[in-house]
Amino acid sequence: MQNKILQYAFFAAALAVALGAFGAHGLKPLLDDNSMQMYQTAVQYHFYHALALIICGMLQLFTGSKRAGIAAALFGAGLFCFSGSLYAITFLKATGADVPRWLGPVTPVGGLLFIAGWVVLLISAGTIAGSKRS
Repeated sequence: MQNKILQYAFFAAALAVALGAFGAHGLKPLLDDNSMQMYQTAVQYHFYHALALIICGMLQLFTGSKRAGIAAALFGAGLFCFSGSLYAITFLKATGADVPRWLGPVTPVGGLLFIAGWVVLLISAGTIAGSKRS
């Protein structure tokens, strides 16, 4: 059985490592300390949620949990919004381009998507544990 969540998760993890290395070696000379911290936060949350996607993929694979797929979708959207917006802001700053005002509010939307994903996993864990007792 092909597990798309695990494939996406492993890709996301590899991308987090690559972007982290790029930031440490390529962006550091171009960014001030605040912007570099913003970039590091993007990478950190990117990697955390790549691991969360692995958890979702494993849950789906071994339990057939549909909620794991919902959580994975929320984590994926959160990665795009949260880390993606921070990456975009820092890349624009590194090139000296103007940062569009609308980009800043995208970050907290991503954070809310992350929270929603974790809540869905919480609900899923209760359901899975309940079905094991039967």
